[in-house]
Amino acid sequence: MAILEQDGGGEIIGGKKAKPHSRPYMAYLEIRPGDKRFLCGGFLVAENFVLTAAHCNGEDTCNNDIMLLQLAHQARLSDQVQLIPLPCYGNKVIPGSVCSVAGWGHMSVSPGNTSDVLMEVVLEVMEDKVCSRHFNNQYKPGTMLCAGDQRGRKSSFQGDSGGPLVCGRVAQGIVSFGPNDASPPEVYTRVSQFIPWIKATIGKLQTWDLLEFSLHA
Repeated sequence: MAILEQDGGGEIIGGKKAKPHSRPYMAYLEIRPGDKRFLCGGFLVAENFVLTAAHCNGEDTCNNDIMLLQLAHQARLSDQVQLIPLPCYGNKVIPGSVCSVAGWGHMSVSPGNTSDVLMEVVLEVMEDKVCSRHFNNQYKPGTMLCAGDQRGRKSSFQGDSGGPLVCGRVAQGIVSFGPNDASPPEVYTRVSQFIPWIKATIGKLQTWDLLEFSLHA
């Protein structure tokens, strides 16, 4: 979460351990732009691409908080390594939908060690007006999703920055930012609005790779 953790980390407060291999699309990222170091979550959307948050690269931004990372080598898919489906362009998540997030972030509001196992927590998608009230001009309904615990419990908090908000086995959001005290609501990048950009970017980079391969073959 950009506001919560300046080193790119997030928190799973009151969550539980994820079952082994239950989230085979999750990626643990250590990004080093210059002399800085950012720890973030991410998720595998193609054999050689991971989707995460742009602020994990040191860009302390809330708008268009999305970034594609190309792997040096294609991931070898197996029972333990899988892609996660993305939504269709413009797909809307109905408020009240039960979703989940996961990560390796801090497990309390106070500074401490991050988890050495993947943690997960369940939450609900909220109406845009809830986040509009909390975050004023920072919240953009067109490109952001609002989620948290409707009862206001801090136990339903976000996972590592860059991790997916999973609704019905589809990555509908990307962990972006939230309050310093870990109380809901939290804000997620609305993945469905970026589908054309994701497809175009992956297609362009894959074309460049094929061209470079043919030139050196």
